[in-house]
Amino acid sequence: MNIIPAIDIIDGKCVRLQQGNYDKVTIYNVNPIDIALQYQDIGIRHLHLVDLDGAKKGKVTNLQILEKIANATNLYIDFGGGIRTDEDIQLAFDSGAGKVTLGSIAIKDKAKVLAWQSIYGGDRIILGADCQNGMIAVNGWTNNTSVDVVSFIREYRQQGLEQIMCTDISCDGMLAGPAIPLYKGILSAVNNIQLIASGGIRSIEDLKTLKQIGCAGAIIGKAFYEGYIQLNELRNYAEETNNSVS
Repeated sequence: MNIIPAIDIIDGKCVRLQQGNYDKVTIYNVNPIDIALQYQDIGIRHLHLVDLDGAKKGKVTNLQILEKIANATNLYIDFGGGIRTDEDIQLAFDSGAGKVTLGSIAIKDKAKVLAWQSIYGGDRIILGADCQNGMIAVNGWTNNTSVDVVSFIREYRQQGLEQIMCTDISCDGMLAGPAIPLYKGILSAVNNIQLIASGGIRSIEDLKTLKQIGCAGAIIGKAFYEGYIQLNELRNYAEETNNSVS
């Protein structure tokens, strides 16, 4: 299972939201590049970089941060937030993204997502399946839909997409543990997916549980910023499981 630290960006700063609420934002006065370098130094090789400004506006906004981190590190960066157009996705890749996460656009324009899958390859596309009460939420989680998360994932899996990143919004930023029942349900309902869990992770034990149920990756964010998980713990866990990258 890959350990994938997250850096969420608003106005060029590292932040964390609580349950996706832009009115409940904590700004961490740290340089995103410095944080990325800390992760790289302990052997982590993947990074989830989220353009929260772009997600809310529906237009990629923080490409400069992506480019700076890509130039300063050897991290394999998954970038998401506001990707809506052919220009957006090409700029993301040109700026240093190894993969992109597509959420809102996957609800609004399936044909475009499948076209991008054909152009760039399915290995560079992650389906963002973020949900509230089992229903997909879009536009930086500011709007709920009536689309069931399992059906949403199954539909794209049938079209060949294998990589899924799923956040239970009610868990996000709460440090109360990940949505284990949700992830178990998805893994039992949809075959042969690489499920990346996001939201609520607060400890190394949570990471071990997610690995045990079959998750391919786990996103950590606030647990690091708030000191629930220390860098040395991440280093030790990565070494124990021979897993900084895969």
